[in-house]
Amino acid sequence: MSTENVRHINIIGHQNPDTDSICSALSYAWLKNGGSLTGKYEARRAGHVNRETQFVLKHFGMEPPRLCTDVSPQIKDIDIRHQPGIDAELSVRAAWNMMRDVEIDTLCITDGEDELQGLITIKDIADANMDLFDTGVLAAANTSYHNLLETLEAELIVGDADARITQGHICIGTSPEIMEELVKPGDLVLVSNRYETQMCAIDCGAAAIVVCCGSAVPRTIVARAQEKGCAVLATPYDTYAAGRLVTTAAPVRHFMRTHDLMKFSVNTPIEDARKIMASVRHRYFPILDENGKYCGVVSRRNLLNLHRKRVILVDHNERTQAVDGLEQAEILEIIDHHRIGNLETSGPVYFRNVPVGCTATILYQMYQEQGVTPAKPIAGLLLSAILSDTLMFRSPTSTPQDEATAKALAEIAGEDIPSYAEQMFEAGADLTGRDAEDVFRSDFKAFSRGDAKFGVGQSIYMTDKSRAAAEALVGPFLPEAGRREGLPMIFYMFTDMKTQSTDLMYWGDHTGEIIRDAFGVEPKDGVAVLPGVVSRKKQLLPPLLAALQARQGE
Repeated sequence: MSTENVRHINIIGHQNPDTDSICSALSYAWLKNGGSLTGKYEARRAGHVNRETQFVLKHFGMEPPRLCTDVSPQIKDIDIRHQPGIDAELSVRAAWNMMRDVEIDTLCITDGEDELQGLITIKDIADANMDLFDTGVLAAANTSYHNLLETLEAELIVGDADARITQGHICIGTSPEIMEELVKPGDLVLVSNRYETQMCAIDCGAAAIVVCCGSAVPRTIVARAQEKGCAVLATPYDTYAAGRLVTTAAPVRHFMRTHDLMKFSVNTPIEDARKIMASVRHRYFPILDENGKYCGVVSRRNLLNLHRKRVILVDHNERTQAVDGLEQAEILEIIDHHRIGNLETSGPVYFRNVPVGCTATILYQMYQEQGVTPAKPIAGLLLSAILSDTLMFRSPTSTPQDEATAKALAEIAGEDIPSYAEQMFEAGADLTGRDAEDVFRSDFKAFSRGDAKFGVGQSIYMTDKSRAAAEALVGPFLPEAGRREGLPMIFYMFTDMKTQSTDLMYWGDHTGEIIRDAFGVEPKDGVAVLPGVVSRKKQLLPPLLAALQARQGE
């Protein structure tokens, strides 16, 4: 059964998402779904939601998108075989018939809540059938008479179909002389139409007799069986066939595998599943859904029919900023306002890149082109993204189009821009209960130029006091951040909105020299003061990249 028709298309921003990344993903999903956040298109986030964005979402009554840090293919991205689970009481014969009818060699046993109990393979059934000397298997398996009746296609003449076989062995009744030595109390005896053998089996204490060949059961035998508490079954099969079939009435729970089951979740990466499948000889493997419930099976062959995850990227187009596994996904669209990076796609995509201050400005253009007016909360998200990315139009990346768009959105959202922007920025700068890593990751991106890799973070503050407190918290963390991110150089911008300046802290070999080359300033005590620099994209990155390129060319 194909899952193609229920697969979502993920709209996702960059790692360590900022307000634009989160709000643009939500707003574009709303537009693509025709005015709803639920549907085929789903907004996702690639990291933790920072304080500023948390304030925005709460202010407009929106839930943050679900986390997605990897778009590598998972079990859910292949065609799972939705083979229903079977009841543990199902007979081995019924299980074998099912395997034959649906052409599968593994069945999964589940309870009434779809919890996986075990599995049984055609090999397990073959092993059970070849154990010719296990005549006590029906008792050992606590087999129900229902199973016995179904397996032998028998009629119950005397006895209770709900009863179970709890003792004794399986015997073939031949002649009274032999049976007196052979049959023990509690045994199940297969007999022919001979009156003497039937009566002898009952008198020897048999728990049940199976009369074969479709023979009629005399009334005197019925009466004697009722008197002795012996069940009587009549089967159309001859004694040989009944003898072959009777052990297959045992329930599958007696033979099923329950320990060290090779099972996968729908979220298991395909590569992990492939490695495990290659290490064992099983053909089919149980799959558990998001709630840990059994939902089907997969085989190695299913892995060949892979549906790559489909994604739309917003607010970035560089591989280093994207979620893991992007090279194994299908990129459908890119909506961005940054420089064109090094991201490659397997085919043509819709790529909209506009030199404005915010992705949300581009999205509002698309709303207008489609004749759609955003709902009040969505307008609020778009407004927040623009105010955040343009520093309320103070950033050199800001354009007249950003400002005009923000004013139009503020009217729809019912917000006063100066008042709302101050609340938003103050929420983002609040350090209460935050540690160094939380502040560091609030807006951090990785970049590369040639062989050089580095990261640039930015935090925006309304007062000198809050900026200085953040510097004291984050500065000592930079070496640890570099190691965790696997980056040899870290630059972090502490931007003061009111003075329109940035304190740039740094870590890594030659980073002080690179700053000196890029900005013509002399760093002091690990900090370079950059008056007038507030934009990472337009004012910080170009000089840094030029300085790095110059050093590589030396």
